[in-house]
Amino acid sequence: MIFLKLFYAFFKIGLFGFGGGYAMISMIQDEVVSKHHWLTSSEFTDIVAISQVTPGAIGINTATYVGFSSISEAGYSSVFCLLGSLLATFAVVLPSFILMIIISRFFLQYSKKQAVADIFSVLRPAVIGLIAAASLTLMNTENFGSLQNAPQQFYISSGIFVAVFISAWKYRISPILLTFLAGIIGLIVY
Repeated sequence: MIFLKLFYAFFKIGLFGFGGGYAMISMIQDEVVSKHHWLTSSEFTDIVAISQVTPGAIGINTATYVGFSSISEAGYSSVFCLLGSLLATFAVVLPSFILMIIISRFFLQYSKKQAVADIFSVLRPAVIGLIAAASLTLMNTENFGSLQNAPQQFYISSGIFVAVFISAWKYRISPILLTFLAGIIGLIVY
């Protein structure tokens, strides 16, 4: 039963996760943490961080980990955990694969039509909104601490956030370098 739930959850995420991995984060969190309780909020935050620094798309990396850990938590052996990883990864990729085959078949033929241009002009801001929602989802006490319980962590995390945001947005510093530097700062401070 958990395998069907896992497939359905990640197929749905893959089907409606327009905008790529970052836009999927809030959907993944809703399914994995809120609905199915396969991960805690803190574990999910850690997985997002790990998924960002490992090669590959963040949505696929997250699906792979959740597939493994959810099956493991259900008490299955490591062979079934591997199957869970493969199933979740396949489920999140399958809708995109099918849609890309269908869309690529018709896109070249209709790309010059005004209706297609109108659709894309609406999709662009919607995707940006989904990415912004994912960012706001990760601005929680697990990542930033709180002024009441962990003021030092809150100020350090907020400072790192502001520094990375300005460095990436204004100075166009590489996200890879910023991630590496933030990891070093975290290692030293914490």
